[in-house]
Amino acid sequence: MLAYIEGKLVHKEATYVVIEVQGLGYQLRVSLQTSSALVLGSICRLQTYLQVREDALTLFGFYEAEEKKVFLDLLSVSGIGTNTALIMLSSMSTTEIIEAIAREDVITIQRIKGIGRKTAERVIVELKDKIRKAAPELADLAPGEPTARSTFAQTKADALDALLTLGLPRATAEKNLQTIIQNQGPSLTLEELIKMALKV
Repeated sequence: MLAYIEGKLVHKEATYVVIEVQGLGYQLRVSLQTSSALVLGSICRLQTYLQVREDALTLFGFYEAEEKKVFLDLLSVSGIGTNTALIMLSSMSTTEIIEAIAREDVITIQRIKGIGRKTAERVIVELKDKIRKAAPELADLAPGEPTARSTFAQTKADALDALLTLGLPRATAEKNLQTIIQNQGPSLTLEELIKMALKV
């Protein structure tokens, strides 16, 4: 029904945002990774998913289309609801979730709060073929085998830790890293990423 929403970000929390569009304020539930990528007061566009229930209409927002796709994939798994899917996307990046499923990495998924071993195994069993078909480069990964994408995810995490140690507020550090990665791509070294983040 609603593919996306574009407007001014007038309120932001870790779990929801409010976007104003022509005098109307739309409240959207979001993951931590989407919330961290948004700048209060800016014009933004979020991919959306509308959940329709008898007692409520709930709108979900996603900074990137890939995050929305993974969210919908997770909802297709038996026993996974919107709350659990958002927790997963708040605990790990979209890339990390995709690669953990492709590698059949039960332990990594099980580390997410509220996800037990049986649920982690069910997520992998029901989604691994779909993810490998959509991303052929992940099809031959053995459990635990790293990829360029997962390696850069670790580089990003290390850069964030370094920036926090240097005294940058988490929101600022995450925003700077997100901006750099969008502009430069996942090819920077840890040192380059930190230096550029300090200059933003």
